[in-house]
Amino acid sequence: MNKTGHISTSELAKRGGVNLQTIRYYERTGLLPKPPRSGSGYRQFSPESVRRVRFIKRAQELGFSLKEIKELLALRIAPGSTRAEVRKRAESKIQDIDGKVEHLRAMKKALVQLTDSCCGNGPASNCPILESLSLDKERK
Repeated sequence: MNKTGHISTSELAKRGGVNLQTIRYYERTGLLPKPPRSGSGYRQFSPESVRRVRFIKRAQELGFSLKEIKELLALRIAPGSTRAEVRKRAESKIQDIDGKVEHLRAMKKALVQLTDSCCGNGPASNCPILESLSLDKERK
């Protein structure tokens, strides 16, 4: 932190747990507001920017897209926005994750069935797993 209370891009990256390119990307996409610059041209982020970067990173870890994160950030400051709106978005993300989990379970089941069909001996050219992957979807 410098004398004015602002922090550099590298310090923001360090405190936020991301790299410099990520900070620049967040700035370009509007997730981080463009900070003022020092007389020598260096970006001067506010200490609040650390909290924002951590928010973005945590939301990404929970599966939110950058577009969804931008919407959450907008809700945080929008006059009249409610907890119900935030909750609705979180519930929607839960449904999205549930759909992905079901898809992953179906993938696993299919792979288990394929693996069970292969004894693991003999040439790969006659492998039932490879044969099954080569079939048209309609023929399965």
